[in-house]
Amino acid sequence: MADRPTTAADVKAIVAERDVRFINFWFTDILGQLKSFSINAAELDGAFEAGMGFDGSSITGFNAIEESDMIAMPDPSTFAVLPWRPDEQGVGRIFCDILTPERTPYEGDPRHILRRAVQRASELGFDTFNVGPELEYFLFRDAAGTEPLDSGGYFDLTTLDAGSGARRDTAIALEQLGIHVEYSHHEVGPSQHEIDIRYADAMKMADDCMTYRITVKELALKYGWHATFMPKPMFAENGSGMHTHQSLFVKGRNAFFDADDHYFLSAAGKAFIAGQLRHAREICSIFAQWVNSYKRLVPGYEAPVYVAWSRRNRSALVRVPLYHPGSEDATRMELRCPDPACNPYLTFAALLQAGLEGIENGYELPEPMETNLYHLAPEERRRLGIEQLPETLGAAVELTADSELALRTLGEHTFNRYIEIKRREWDEYRVHVTQWELDRYLQIL
Repeated sequence: MADRPTTAADVKAIVAERDVRFINFWFTDILGQLKSFSINAAELDGAFEAGMGFDGSSITGFNAIEESDMIAMPDPSTFAVLPWRPDEQGVGRIFCDILTPERTPYEGDPRHILRRAVQRASELGFDTFNVGPELEYFLFRDAAGTEPLDSGGYFDLTTLDAGSGARRDTAIALEQLGIHVEYSHHEVGPSQHEIDIRYADAMKMADDCMTYRITVKELALKYGWHATFMPKPMFAENGSGMHTHQSLFVKGRNAFFDADDHYFLSAAGKAFIAGQLRHAREICSIFAQWVNSYKRLVPGYEAPVYVAWSRRNRSALVRVPLYHPGSEDATRMELRCPDPACNPYLTFAALLQAGLEGIENGYELPEPMETNLYHLAPEERRRLGIEQLPETLGAAVELTADSELALRTLGEHTFNRYIEIKRREWDEYRVHVTQWELDRYLQIL
């Protein structure tokens, strides 16, 4: 496991000991795309004292050119040495909070948006929001197409699993970056993989998700391959999800657990789940933010689209896992609809705010749906009051645009920019003439 610094002095000591020459300052735009610039290690003292200035007008979703000055303030607890760079004259990375020239948190910084959500949880008496996402991805021959490396399936460990060596190297690299890997395996689709990392508090986990994605891509590149977190890269194959396990803790105790409840769920746990179910449709464009996300959210490929909860039934949007019934530490909810191409900071913020809404307002959790929801007729689902996630990004964005919860979660600046960007993406997609349309209509119409 990598050294875990907590102060600027710790970082400088590691830099000297490990012969680190450059430090990459990492942050994300509002879409969750990783941004970086590099400083010489000799500049660290000034960077920790005053931050490093940059032009924010060139970052998606940040300020206009007339308000472009931004400051990247490094967070020393996030420093790590990049294992895929040379040992001599090495390279480290550190996540940054974005500040205005007045030294106040920038309202468009995704880290700040998540921190505000965590602060609301704290004000309601919860110490920690733990998150454990399961990010799936595909390995392809190159970035030009979707030729898989193998035809393996779930848990295959034979010559069918051509990516096992790259998975091993990726897991080792993640450990060196301070991210504990619990297990890894081949997923359902051909050349599809999953490396599961241990749960952590929401901010560390959002940072870890960004690190996970770039580490997977860098290690795939060393093999000459291309890794993608695109939600649905292959027709008629499972897409890649990010099943997201969540729990709240108070003074080291799981606030979701109640030993005397039939489902081992406390009132807070039930209300939290009810909050995410009630608000799932309006925040869908945040945890499934791309046009392609909605090619995955269709019945039949293990991606849940029906707004219900269950204990064992994986066709429901929310599952309360039963691997260890009655275990306080293991009690949690699993939201199965997010995908790994989302912005994890905004996603975790939106999920936390939706759950807290349920707790604050006393939402009641309906009975679990233990039948396969894919097999129910539409009339039966309507009779049971089971709603469905929006079927397109266009529909999802308009639900978000009308959402008071989304506005409060993102803040006015990010909310308006996000809606604007996503509407533009949908407009560009819906007017595009696809090959499917040409193949189907050109000869007959």
